[in-house]
Formats: sequence, C-alpha cells, structure tokens
Amino acid sequence: MDIPRPNVAKEKRKKRIIYGAIAGLVLIGITVLLARLKPAAPTVERNLVWIDTVKRGPMTREVRGLGTLVPEEIRWIAARTQGRVDQIILRPGAVVQPGSLILVLNNPDVVSAAANADSQLHAAQAQLTNQRIQLESQVLAAESAAANAKSTFQQAKLQAEVNEALFKDGLVSPLELKRSTVLADEAELRNEIEQKRYAFAKDSIKPQLAVQEAEVERLDSLAKLRHEELDALQVRASMNGVLSALPVEVGAQVQPGTNLARVADPTKLKAEVRIAETQAKDIAIGQVAQVDTRNGIVDGHVSRIDPAVQNGTVTVDVSLTGELPKGARPDLSVDGKIELERLDDVVYVGRPAFGQEKSTVGIFKLAENGSDAVRTTVQLGRSSVNTIEIVHGLVPGDRVILSDMSQWDSNDRIRLN
Repeated sequence: MDIPRPNVAKEKRKKRIIYGAIAGLVLIGITVLLARLKPAAPTVERNLVWIDTVKRGPMTREVRGLGTLVPEEIRWIAARTQGRVDQIILRPGAVVQPGSLILVLNNPDVVSAAANADSQLHAAQAQLTNQRIQLESQVLAAESAAANAKSTFQQAKLQAEVNEALFKDGLVSPLELKRSTVLADEAELRNEIEQKRYAFAKDSIKPQLAVQEAEVERLDSLAKLRHEELDALQVRASMNGVLSALPVEVGAQVQPGTNLARVADPTKLKAEVRIAETQAKDIAIGQVAQVDTRNGIVDGHVSRIDPAVQNGTVTVDVSLTGELPKGARPDLSVDGKIELERLDDVVYVGRPAFGQEKSTVGIFKLAENGSDAVRTTVQLGRSSVNTIEIVHGLVPGDRVILSDMSQWDSNDRIRLN
C-alpha cells in the first residue's frame, strides 16, 4: 500500500529553484567572461610581409628620382630667311663637324636680292672711282695753276729788282720802275691765291669722297648680309657632335626663326633627375650624387636646382664627373641618387611603406616568440631612400613589420603563420 509523503513535492520544487539559480549564475559568469575576452588575432602569412630589425649606427640620408641623360651643349640651327626645304643631306644620328651640310633650302627672292645688292655695290664703287679721278684731276689743275702763278711772281719780282737797279743808274724811267713794281705785287697776290686754291683743292678731296665712301660701305654691308642669307639656304652644322633632331621634311615651308636642326655633343652629358617636391627641400648645389645608367654607375654632383615645381617634382641637374659607361647617350633613362648628409650614430630601420619622416605611426612589433605582433606607436625622424630614423618607440634589436598593414588598422594584434 502507498505511504503518503507530503514533503516530496516541496523538496522537488526547492531543488529545481536551486538548480535554476546555479544555472543562471553559471550563465551570467560565462557571459561576463566572454565579454572580457579579446577578439582572436587575425592570421597573416609570414612570407607576405616585410620584416626588418631595428639597428643603431651610421645612416646616410639620400633621395632618389628618375631622370634622363641630356647633352650639356645643345645648339639649334634656325632658318634665317623664309624658304622651302629642297633637299635633306643628313638624318638624325649622323656625326657632324663645323661646316657639315645638313639640308638645303630654296628661295628665289634671296638669290635675286643678293644679285641686286652686288649690282648696287659695283655701281657705287664705280661712281666712287670716277669721283676720285675727277677730284684728283682738279687737284692737278690747281697744282699747275699754282706753279704758273709762282713762276710768274718770281719773274715779275726779278724784273722789278732789275729795274730798281737800272733806275739807280738812270737807265730806267720812274714810270717803268713803278710799272714793274706793280706787276710784281700783282703776281705775288695771284701766287698766294693760287697756292691757297691748290691747298683747298687737295684738302677737300677726302670730305668730298666721304659721302660716296659711306654709301659704298653701306652697300657693301648690305651685299654681305644678302650673301649671308644666300649662304644660310645651305644649313650647316656649327659644332662637333651628332645631329639629334631634324623636325622638317622635304617640301616643308619654313619661316625665319624656325628651328631646322639640333646638334648635340654626346661626349658631354648631364643627368636631369626629377625628385619629389616633398624630398627636395634639403637638396643643395654641390652635393654628391650617383647616376645609374642600367649599365654602370657614374659619380657626379648637383649643379642646378630648378626653382619651379612641375607635376609634383623638382628637376635637379647632376653634372657627371666619372667616365660614362658604354651605351650612355642622350635621352637615356637613368636613376639618380643624391646624398644629403651622413648621420654618425642614430637608431634606424628600413623605411616603412606607410610612414613619412618626422611623423608618428603605428608599427607592428614582433613579440619574443616571433609569431605574434603588437601595434606599437613609433615616432619617426629623418628619412633616406631605404631607411628612416627612429626617434622614440623602438630600440635596437626590435623586429618590426614594414609592409603596408592598413587592412589590419582595426586590430592591435596579429599572428604570423
């Protein structure tokens, strides 16, 4: 028979309450524990990141840029007159010397102008010669008249002296003596006049010829100018070098001042290196530089800095002091590197892909186990092409990740696989 147990239901209800309270406390504890747990660190393949070790020692600050080799001596040959390209003798790449014929222009007006200038010059020269002969004839006539006047004066003077002596002896009348004296005075006056006339005629030759001589000189200069224009129809090189450009073809009509050919000296080259404007502030003239031609490295120094910025870069001219390697030629693409300064004792590391000089960035530093990396705030200093100074945040021996880690900006820890 059944025995009644009035406390069984009460005890079961009590146990259920206790078990429910315990389950609730456990659930609350698990929830709190899970809330306090940090999210799992993402995994990154080790072979996909660049890891470098922080070092201490000397560091050379450098900047680098792409550029081209250009000749130091370039000379454009321009057209002096209007003309049509009649014949091309040499093509770009040809070696030229002073006087080498490059191309020939044609302009009938220039040929006609040179001939007319010669004709006018010859006419002026003939007129000058004729005028000189006429003036010399006038001088000779004046000289002859002066000689006759002098002779007449001397004869009259002599006759007057003779009559004066005869008058003393009573052999000549006073009237005859007076007459001879008057003739002598008249002859003396005529002699003086003729001598002055001769001197004037002789001295006036040069002023009278000066006007015509000036005209001859003017026409001679004009004829030379016209012949220079005629000679300029044959375009010739004016220096030793290589014909590097010929921007015209046969039949082209050119105007005065049009560039017809460019001659460059391939033995004297310099590098025009384009440096980013943010890195060009410390460049100074005279700094040591190196130019990589892909076939050898040439030493040089900074010789000019362009004051203007173009397309975000500054053009820097590097004069080459070393011997050019084989294959170096104008317009060859090169890689230039300029040394800014040498730092003797600094803490530095390879330049990260995401940090600029004198800035503060977050860099993942590897833990001692080599598998975990923690984001560390690092203050960067002066930079170079491949290295950058560490001012604060890292010490020599630390290993850091220099690759672009922007996709893990929301994580402070990563794990290397």
